[in-house]
Amino acid sequence: MTTASLALRAAIHDALLADGALTSALGGGKIYDEPPRDAGFPYVTLGEARLTDASSDGGLTQEHQLTLHAWSRKGGHREAHVIAGALLQALDDAPLSPEGHRLVNLRFAIADIRRESDGRTYHALVRFRAITEPLI
Repeated sequence: MTTASLALRAAIHDALLADGALTSALGGGKIYDEPPRDAGFPYVTLGEARLTDASSDGGLTQEHQLTLHAWSRKGGHREAHVIAGALLQALDDAPLSPEGHRLVNLRFAIADIRRESDGRTYHALVRFRAITEPLI
């Protein structure tokens, strides 16, 4: 990945940790790039990223498609929906400052919430689209 994608992921991670509604829904700052083996539910992980060239003039504008995952075992979909909503509120059009880059925009794209095959775990996938440009 590029420095823009790493800087954007770091800015998103920091923004999520600073969001009171999300940390309240999670019962603390349980937002991970890689969750610990003994991570207590619920928690959020930073997931897949897709990066494409979005420049129209040969510049370094990049489009990022990012997936966040919320994991719950509270019984039913409710907690997963609450966490997905908190992710949306925390990040949609957030004024983040990724190091060395300008965030043109950050927009919610789509969310999927489902029960995993174990029958106990509910999984919300929340996808965002972002555009970054390098600072000059």
